[in-house]
Amino acid sequence: MDRERLQNLIPALLLTLALLGFILHQAGWLQPVENVLLRLSAPLQESLSAAADRWGDLTQAARDLRNLRQRNQELEAQNARLLLENVRLKEVEHEAVLLRRLLDFALDNPTLAVRGARVVGRVIGREPDNLQRYITLDIGREAGIERNMPVVTEQGLVGRIDAVGDGWSRVRLITDPSSAVNALTQSTRASGLVQGLPDGSLEMQKIPQGDTVSVGDTVFTSGLGGNLPRQILIGQITGVERKDYELYQTARVQPTVDFDHLEMVLVIVGFEPISEPAPDEP
Repeated sequence: MDRERLQNLIPALLLTLALLGFILHQAGWLQPVENVLLRLSAPLQESLSAAADRWGDLTQAARDLRNLRQRNQELEAQNARLLLENVRLKEVEHEAVLLRRLLDFALDNPTLAVRGARVVGRVIGREPDNLQRYITLDIGREAGIERNMPVVTEQGLVGRIDAVGDGWSRVRLITDPSSAVNALTQSTRASGLVQGLPDGSLEMQKIPQGDTVSVGDTVFTSGLGGNLPRQILIGQITGVERKDYELYQTARVQPTVDFDHLEMVLVIVGFEPISEPAPDEP
C-alpha cells in the first residue's frame, strides 16, 4: 500500500517541483544557480558544437570529393572524345591535302586519264634472294586497271602495275631492280635508262658519252617505247660517273617520290603515247 501511495505521489511531486522551479525562475531567485550551470556546461557545449561543425565539414568534403570525382570522369570522357575527333579531323584534313595535290596534277595534265587509288599494302624485299619492291592498291579490274599502267603522285613517277585482281592491284616501284624507265634530263636533254638498284636507289644508265649531265639537273620520263607518258618527273641527279674508255656514263638519281610514305596515288589508265618515226624503207 505504501509503495502504491508513493508511486501516486511522484507525478504530483514532479509537477510541484516544476511549478516551484518556474516560479523561482520567474522571480529571479534561480539566476545564480543557472549562471553556475551555464559556466560549467559551456566547455561541453563548445566541444559538442565544434564536433558537430567538424562532422558537417567532413560530410561536405566527402560530398565535394564524390562530385569532383564524377566531374573528373566526365571531363576525362569528354577529353577522350575530343581527342578522337581532333585526330579524325586531322586525318580528314591530311587526306584533303593529298586529294587536292592529286587533283592539281590531273588538272595540269589534261591529256592523261587517271584513276585515284589508296595504298593498302606495301611490300619491300630485304633478303638477298627477294629484291622486289612493290605496293598494293585498293582498285583492280573493276576500275579498268591493267598490267603495265603507270602509277604516279603529284611528286612524280611511282611505278607500273605489275599484277591485277578483283579489288586490288600491285605496283612495281621504279626502285625495284627489275624496273627500267626511258628518261631525259631537263636541261641538256641527255637520254638514258633509269634503273632501280638493290639498295632502293636509282641510277640513270646508258647515257651517251657525248651528252652533258650535270648534278642538280632534273630527270623526266622520255616517253620512248610508248609504255609511259613523257615528262613525268622521276628525280634529280646527285652524282655523275664518267670513264673515257666506256661507251656510256652513269648518274645517280634521287627520286622525288617519298616511297616510304605513299598513301594515295593515281593510276594512268589512258594517255597519248609519243609517235616514233617509222623506219626508212629500203
